[in-house]
Amino acid sequence: MAEPGETRTRSSVITARAAASFDPVGRSVATARAFVRDTLQGWGYADVVDDAVVLTSELVTNAVVHAGTAADVLCLRSEDGVRVEVGDRYPEREIPLQGTGRIIVSPDRENGRGLLLCAALASRWGVEYTPTHKQVWFQLDLPQRPVGTRSAGPVLPTPLLPVADERVRVAVTQIDRSGSISVWNEDAEHLFGYPADQVVGKPLTDFAAWPHTPGIGTGIAEALRLSRWEGSYGIRGTDGRVVPVYASHLRVRDNNGEPSTVCLLVRDDERAVIQTPQRAPVTDTGAESRSTDPFEVFIGSPAPDDLDGLLQRTVERARDMLDGDAAFLLLATDDETELEVRATTGLPSARQRFARVPVEAGTGRYGSARMPAVHEDLAAVPGAVPLLNSTGMRSVVTVPLKVEGRLTGSLGVAAESACRYSNEEALRLQFAADRIALAVESARLGELERLRRGSLSFLVEASDLLAGTLDRDQTLALMAQMTVPTLATWCAVYTIADQASEPYLSYVLHEDEERIDGLKALLSKIDPPEPVPTPGARVWAAPAEAAHRAALRSSRRELGLGSSPPVSSGIGTTLATAAAVGGETVVLPLVARNRVIGMLTLGKPSDDHFRQEILELAEDLSRRAALALDNARLYSERVAISQSLQRSLLPPELPHVPGVEVEVIYRAAGEGNEVGGDFYDLFPIRDGAYGFAIGDVCGTGPEAAAVTGLARHALRLLAREGFGGPAVLERLNAAILDEGARSRFLTLLYGELWPQEDGSAVLKVVCAGHPLPLRLRQDGTVEPAAEPQPLLGVMEDLELYEQMVTLDPGDVLLCVTDGVTERREGTRMLGDDGLSDVLTNCTGLTAGAVASRVLRAVERFAAEPASDDMAILAMRVPEPETPRS
Repeated sequence: MAEPGETRTRSSVITARAAASFDPVGRSVATARAFVRDTLQGWGYADVVDDAVVLTSELVTNAVVHAGTAADVLCLRSEDGVRVEVGDRYPEREIPLQGTGRIIVSPDRENGRGLLLCAALASRWGVEYTPTHKQVWFQLDLPQRPVGTRSAGPVLPTPLLPVADERVRVAVTQIDRSGSISVWNEDAEHLFGYPADQVVGKPLTDFAAWPHTPGIGTGIAEALRLSRWEGSYGIRGTDGRVVPVYASHLRVRDNNGEPSTVCLLVRDDERAVIQTPQRAPVTDTGAESRSTDPFEVFIGSPAPDDLDGLLQRTVERARDMLDGDAAFLLLATDDETELEVRATTGLPSARQRFARVPVEAGTGRYGSARMPAVHEDLAAVPGAVPLLNSTGMRSVVTVPLKVEGRLTGSLGVAAESACRYSNEEALRLQFAADRIALAVESARLGELERLRRGSLSFLVEASDLLAGTLDRDQTLALMAQMTVPTLATWCAVYTIADQASEPYLSYVLHEDEERIDGLKALLSKIDPPEPVPTPGARVWAAPAEAAHRAALRSSRRELGLGSSPPVSSGIGTTLATAAAVGGETVVLPLVARNRVIGMLTLGKPSDDHFRQEILELAEDLSRRAALALDNARLYSERVAISQSLQRSLLPPELPHVPGVEVEVIYRAAGEGNEVGGDFYDLFPIRDGAYGFAIGDVCGTGPEAAAVTGLARHALRLLAREGFGGPAVLERLNAAILDEGARSRFLTLLYGELWPQEDGSAVLKVVCAGHPLPLRLRQDGTVEPAAEPQPLLGVMEDLELYEQMVTLDPGDVLLCVTDGVTERREGTRMLGDDGLSDVLTNCTGLTAGAVASRVLRAVERFAAEPASDDMAILAMRVPEPETPRS
């Protein structure tokens, strides 16, 4: 239902909206008033704030007090005014109106008084129903402002006027819909060094150093889409340094409806040129405001529910309360020896955030953060407040935040003029600090608890990842990937091979992959940090200094000011690298087993600092990473030693046997093993005679490889001493038994080979418990070439004999270990018969082709990888070539 003659219209274009819901409790009325007040003041609608707050208060009271339901408040901004909608969930309540439009409600009644006020104050208003909700809305039109002065300040003496350069430069830039720069005026060129043709068409984000104000998730891309924005950030100049600026943004649209953002920028210390004057706070004289908590009076309602938001609100209200130009709040570390900058306003927050200063900065009460202090003129005592160095601030008042006598922080307000504050302002600020100290400490403890839980989870995950690999390069990569971007913007890992070696740059990572090459090149040109074993993080200034020098040289060359000719290529990379490493850089030692094995270097971008909790977490990570890196080093060394020893057990290159083709394929079971329990050998005994062997030691791995080495070297030595096959094996059997508990039984096929002048080859073979050798004739017939005899390493007295075999041209002798014949797939096994079937189809193939076909058949027999060592030895007497006619 609406007032007669009025209808709810949505013809106006809605340019912004804000919504909130409030619980059905009395306190929600004050909270709703503050929500509407803050929203409209933020939109710049101060002219209608009072009426809107009064109407909202009455309508929300009707909802949460009388109707007893939650209230939903929606603020809509249009070009000509503002609409506020208040909805409740009690649609059957009586509406005190008649069809004639006459209001029949008594002004003395609580019920319906909000509608009386709507009729009196609002330009338009109405009531809408749904089956579950009732909604009352009102619209307040903006008054028509005559052309003229909107706001003005008092006449000030000349010494109190803001300080500016001889010529105040206002950079004007326009940002199009995509966020790219479309206008760049002459003052912008002067302030930042870039000519227009170098920046037009590029995103503003390439040049802006956005402060990321604590407690506010708004980034630069979002700020450029707001209808109006005002505040501080930085622009990176051509020399790589960040120029602090104060900016005013206004969102506009052209005649075609295309939106863009006009940005006015001045140096931060000249912000008075474009800064909007602070409005006086609107006071609420209702009965409820007289009983409001002093904390809410200072912070406002609702209070931010996160620490960063609470601290940021605190410094803003403290600055406004004392009419200051800047304010800051620092929190004490657990041991109360240092203060960490956590929130600022009016200062370059990106540069100051998380910077640390000592609690006791000097002698006397003014050098301690534990006592209130007033500095009337900082120019008379340079460095008295390090946080304000080079900021243009002249006077400052600081007070401690204490809880139960313990220092938890420090709050300060500063002004650009001298002698601005006295003890009276210090008392006012101390009173406010006492009101908020407990809330700040409670929020800080909550944040620390969340950080500790997150840190514990992070370290558990890191430990699992580091424990999951013994590869050195992968461990280095994991170290860097766990720190970037969680702990730092970039990371570099230096390793030290031994105490006599210099640190070596082993790995570099940046959250922006395009910055990695430039960062690596920069770090390669400077001396590595000193490998100090002292635990904890220490600041390393060399990267930032080197980056700044490189950026300065590049800028001078580009401008033609250096000794080298001007260059244009590479300047962008150099400046980007300078910005990437321009913040704080810390080094943590990697100490394992009482030795420094490397350094973990973490860095921040331009003028940024690490917070203490992050450094403590990084120190915990560095200890775990150092042990993982050292374990990977030890494992790599042991693998290298093991592989070297294993390779020594393999025979050298196979000798050339005249008139006989020889091919060997060897596969050791087990990861990292080159030699196992199976072995082979082929060696010359004397002129025209060659010895060959293929054997299988019980088991796999290093223990079996030890017996392998004993057998191979003993066979060569005994054969070259002139012993025949049976004598060689009997002596080898005695040597194996002499090993005692380390002995392993051994199956062995040993033979001697004599190539003949007629193209055949004569062999003498002894098969001691080994799979029988198979002979393939030219007609495809396959038959065993020896008889089985007892294996070695079991009995002391062996009586072995040798058998003679003659290989005719085209014949093949195939010798394998049981890894081939005992290949299984479930209950099936390849066996001697299966091997014979494979060999039958190898007629006419070379020795290499025969060995390869046997291996292929073994691999295809089962899907699972082989679990036993495998050796294949194929010898073939080639057929004589037929002479060409």
